Amino acid sequence: QVQLVESGGDSVAPGGSLRLSCVVARNTNNAVSSMGWFRQAPDKTREGVAGISGSGTLSRVADAVKDRFIISRDSAKNAVYLEMKNLKPEDSAVYYCAARGRYSSLDALVADAYNHWGQGTQVTVSS
Repeated sequence: QVQLVESGGDSVAPGGSLRLSCVVARNTNNAVSSMGWFRQAPDKTREGVAGISGSGTLSRVADAVKDRFIISRDSAKNAVYLEMKNLKPEDSAVYYCAARGRYSSLDALVADAYNHWGQGTQVTVSS
């Protein structure tokens, strides 16, 4: 079994920053290694934001946010982070952590490529 627990969502003003965290609380038989962050705003499809390999040496960030978002991981803490700066109202969404086995940059931002999901954490950017 795999259990992912996100945290860090909040309400911030435009231009603000947040750091989302995702802890792999359970990873039976080391089923997962690569991780991703996705987001979904009301009435929109789930969008890939960033993905990272199990070692942390490979990553991909969506073009729309690559100058503002950074994905990283701390293997010792079984955690993956999404650093977000200069937040905009259009960044408002529920952010989900996802996990899968082997990393591939080709589909690192494709939701269907992941088979384990966290419960989501709300990010609201408004003045």
